[in-house]
Amino acid sequence: MNNLYKPLGIQIIGTQRSGSNLLRVILDQSEAIASPHPPHILVTFVPLLKFYGPLNESAYKILINDVVDYVEANPVPWEGIKINRDWTFENSTVYSIFEINRLIYEQAAITKKATYWCCKSMANVHYADELEQHNANLKYIYLYRDGRDVAVSFKKAIVGEKHIYHLAQQWTHDQQACIKLAERIEEDRFFALNYETLITQPEMLIRKLCKFLEIDYADNMLSFYNSNESKATAAAGEMWQNLEKPIMNNNTGKFHKELRSDEIEIFELVSHDVLKKLNYPIFTSLTNTRLTSPDAVEEYTADNNMLKKQILTNARQSDLDRRELQLQILRDIKSKVL
Repeated sequence: MNNLYKPLGIQIIGTQRSGSNLLRVILDQSEAIASPHPPHILVTFVPLLKFYGPLNESAYKILINDVVDYVEANPVPWEGIKINRDWTFENSTVYSIFEINRLIYEQAAITKKATYWCCKSMANVHYADELEQHNANLKYIYLYRDGRDVAVSFKKAIVGEKHIYHLAQQWTHDQQACIKLAERIEEDRFFALNYETLITQPEMLIRKLCKFLEIDYADNMLSFYNSNESKATAAAGEMWQNLEKPIMNNNTGKFHKELRSDEIEIFELVSHDVLKKLNYPIFTSLTNTRLTSPDAVEEYTADNNMLKKQILTNARQSDLDRRELQLQILRDIKSKVL
């Protein structure tokens, strides 16, 4: 594999269902950025490291092989990208899952001859310290969206929490981590944007983002819906179908119609400080604190577990089938003795 240059990294952070796949496919249209669909390497494999024992040479090679298998089983294939297991091992400066993550994405950029690789695993913000250690000059794009609309989207998705209380907790936790990271990262490595501006003023915002990344803006970036990457992503799951369409510039404020008034108040009771910090208005009095009492939360947790099972029961079989290969890899990891 060509070692003449070392691609730079971009990490998109925030909470899923905030338009991150839209942003990803827009960026992927640039010749300067390789932004494949994320297999969520870190959030998947960090909890599994205990199954590998001390990462000596043998265990590290097994870990590399398992991670590459998992990436190759991604519901949205990495088109045209062949990940070299030996190259990944040989170019590791330390035996670490964070090293594997970086080197796999570097190979995506090298294949495309791109300046940057871009990872859309937004929860990686919770591994910011490790990312900083393993990725020199990593740039962060913080994409945020009104958390109440994020909740509406997650309620319908095959993944994620389902009860409004747990959705508010997750959204708040993620935004707080992003805001905290922004306070300690140099301005030339951190770019914040919101979904509402992305869909209403896309050219202005993407031009601004390109300037931040020091790459050329290209007109085809906003024609993303014609690309093979968008079509492949849309075909891989119901929750990504909009990627085959032009930007829907009125896709905001859906929670006013789709959430009950008590759900809006629960969300705002949990998240009002962060909503205000991100300049989103509050619509309830925040006085009905019984909605977040310990007894209420216990009930919400039971409902959340039931709703998560229900969404899988009602999911399209094709969506479940596309995830089965990755799930089998994880089952095999947990069952084998290394």
